[in-house]
Amino acid sequence: MSSYPELESAMRAVEQLYQERGIFQGRFGFGESPAIVVIDFAYRWTDDSYSIGSRRLDQPVEKTARLLAAGREKSIPVIYTTSPDRSAGGPQPQDKLDDPTKGFREVDSHAVEIDERVAPARDDLVIQKENASAFFGTHLAAHLIENRVDTLLITGCSTSACVRATATDAKAFRFRPIIVRECVGDRAEAAHIFTLFDIQARFADVVSLEESLDYLNSL
Repeated sequence: MSSYPELESAMRAVEQLYQERGIFQGRFGFGESPAIVVIDFAYRWTDDSYSIGSRRLDQPVEKTARLLAAGREKSIPVIYTTSPDRSAGGPQPQDKLDDPTKGFREVDSHAVEIDERVAPARDDLVIQKENASAFFGTHLAAHLIENRVDTLLITGCSTSACVRATATDAKAFRFRPIIVRECVGDRAEAAHIFTLFDIQARFADVVSLEESLDYLNSL
């Protein structure tokens, strides 16, 4: 955090206020029946030949592969999200992801494919979502309820957008939202740092990959 001394100072001040008032200090904790959700680790985000792709996601992708291996050993549900393939045309969603074509790869069908480093297995669920949250306008909640899931291990990108939105909605649906720190990433480091700090206080637990692996191994 030394690259952002003002942000670090502001976060320390807020944390001190929370501690003095005894607020935002609890944890949801792990439940008994987890699932893993991998948010938007498709090539449009992980391949920097696309305009919104970033090599900053390499490490979170690789760490997520470790989490997935542990989860599959316990046969827990795994869910992926990506965007619909609109490379052939059709209505476009309203967003701010205006892709400049100069110097970047044009968005194509490959862009929405899940990165092979965390490729889905045959029985995994892949959801095409239109919005930031993996829950909004999808059947994710119904799928989790059907599989008696109470804990959602959240990985993916971007921390400040789709990860945050998914964690917030997971809490609203009364799941235990657990963000695995090393398994999420963002194009903007400052946004990543602050979001993890803020969402830990309000909407989710932020835990290490090792703690998550220990939890899965204990099931």
